[in-house]
Amino acid sequence: MAVLLHSFAVARAWHHMLDLSWMSKAFTREDVDPPERTGRRRSASGLPPGAVNYITARGARRLETELRKLRNTADNGERVAELERILASVRVVDPPDGPSDSVAFGAAVTVKDIHGAIETYTVVGVEELGFAPDTVSWISPIGKTLLAAELGDRVTLENGRAAKVMKIDYRTD
Repeated sequence: MAVLLHSFAVARAWHHMLDLSWMSKAFTREDVDPPERTGRRRSASGLPPGAVNYITARGARRLETELRKLRNTADNGERVAELERILASVRVVDPPDGPSDSVAFGAAVTVKDIHGAIETYTVVGVEELGFAPDTVSWISPIGKTLLAAELGDRVTLENGRAAKVMKIDYRTD
């Protein structure tokens, strides 16, 4: 019985040591504070400082077309300035050269859940989210999950739904 109590006490001590909620703020990383608290500014896209503003070539063309139209009509100076800031901050990511079994930025990923429901998500940059109904940001939880997947993998979607990656496609239009 004494050995059992000793083992329990040791286990509790280790559990306490691993639970860092008791640790002083002095021992935590300060660079995880939101940008607003540290005086740093978010980018035009709303990404945290230092984050790369990735966009597909298709998304960049769409923003450039919108900017060109607004400049031609001399309308909405604020939107023109915003689009200029966004386009100056983006990094265009080209799709893979050939067919791929891995999900990459810009991929349209078709999944099938355990109930047979089929959905397609296109992994894009934050500036492209309103362009099509099936888009998900590469920094969103589902975007990160899909970017780590390959054809045939099982992934966990929102609400804990399990699904299988059935198809990976890259739109070139």
